[in-house]
Amino acid sequence: MTTAAESTTSLVQSVDWLAIAPPVTVAAVALVVLVADLFVPEARKPLLGHGAVAGLVAALALIIPLHEGDRSTFCLTDGSRACSYTADHFTLVIQALVLGGALLTALLSIGDTRKLPAGEFWFLLLSSAAGAALLPAARDLATLVIALEVASLPAFALVGIKRGDRRSSEAALKFFLSSVVATAVMLLGVSFVYAATGTLHLTDLAGRLGHVDPRLSTLAGAGVALTLVGFAFKTAAAPFHFWVPDTYVGAPLPIAAYLSVVGKAVGFSGLILVTVVAFPAYADVWGPALAVLAALTMTVGNVAALRQNASRARSAVRLLAWSSVAQAGYLLVPVAAAAYAGDRRIGSTVAYALMYAVVNLGAFAVAALVARTHPGNRLDDYRGLYATRPLAALALAFFLLCLAGLPPGIIGLFAKVTVFSAAVDAGLGWLAVVMAVNVVVALYYYLRWTAALFRAPEETEETVPAVRHRVPASLTAAIVLTAAAGVALSGAPQTVLGFAADNLF
Repeated sequence: MTTAAESTTSLVQSVDWLAIAPPVTVAAVALVVLVADLFVPEARKPLLGHGAVAGLVAALALIIPLHEGDRSTFCLTDGSRACSYTADHFTLVIQALVLGGALLTALLSIGDTRKLPAGEFWFLLLSSAAGAALLPAARDLATLVIALEVASLPAFALVGIKRGDRRSSEAALKFFLSSVVATAVMLLGVSFVYAATGTLHLTDLAGRLGHVDPRLSTLAGAGVALTLVGFAFKTAAAPFHFWVPDTYVGAPLPIAAYLSVVGKAVGFSGLILVTVVAFPAYADVWGPALAVLAALTMTVGNVAALRQNASRARSAVRLLAWSSVAQAGYLLVPVAAAAYAGDRRIGSTVAYALMYAVVNLGAFAVAALVARTHPGNRLDDYRGLYATRPLAALALAFFLLCLAGLPPGIIGLFAKVTVFSAAVDAGLGWLAVVMAVNVVVALYYYLRWTAALFRAPEETEETVPAVRHRVPASLTAAIVLTAAAGVALSGAPQTVLGFAADNLF
């Protein structure tokens, strides 16, 4: 007979502090920065940014001891081996991606936060990064939703943090309202799934959804569909993408870069977990649905990017926004393929996300550099950039060619081939054809922007001497880091993408 003391002891869970160290470290640094802001004089506010960078570097370093990918914590004590937090290889790669993206965003922001409330900005950025780092490790729907909202709620405030800016406030409101609706739909779906199965743990859901009481099958199916709709918004999949262009244009440029990479990684990691890990029993439902969404998303994104007017204010950021929508379509392809060919295809999405994160952050870093002399950030402002800033022009050309999938951006080419192969191997030939057509369409606007960098600047009636503004060291470091990472990835694309595609699931 079990005594009361033994029963109590069995309910006590040991916490693996090393496993949860990366997100906990970022959250702790966020609190330290918020409190320090009360005591740091105005002249020394830049120190808060350096503290945030140091915290993100420390969190990245704490991933290294977890490289074996065999740690779990917050597990049930009933022998089911279901855990709420797992630090496997998928978790570690996504955590490295989001924390690296947050670090580069912080470097972009150090020289760009003079007119922003420093303490609030860094606290919100770190809080969002902590939620983003927690999400890929979540293995139950409750933790997944909480992590998603911890990553999203500070992002709303970051988008609208430019006080007195009507465009920023409008973007934040649109982002907030659409996200709240998506979250409400997702929570309704989660509640339906829980009512039908009696569990929230992803591994338990995988088994129970296949044996739901027939009287609850409609409820379970509706719950799966509503949950996927919520994540479709977070990934900016069409037709849930309408918030993207206005949000990116209204947000501070570093935050637009953050949303395009970290926000997308959060959405896709959550989508992968609920489809492949929790809902494999409904693969015949979400597989075709995601394939259609992938085709629609890449087409809408590329067509809208083609229509951008080079002389329109902020057209460069708007083109990058629509490009990110198109890239979301490519990222959806292997997730859809996993419904037909197994979860090994998911590695292709992660491999593509790694490439996209590096080169897209690099493109935004160069855009931030150009914005220092051309606040309008029009595509026309990049004409002749090679004549004034040759290294920046070469870096941007490399990033754009990577996104297009052309040499010397070999990593972009191999990433697209990996995704294309996932569709073909899964028997989704029609989707592979749609992707091929969209890749060709995208070549036009990527190459048009690249060619503009090397054209002679337009002559005006009054020749104004070019003024070279001092570039913050942190901005230079961000461009150099992303360019170096892109070149390194292009140097061994098969090794990098092969590991990511074959060793995560």
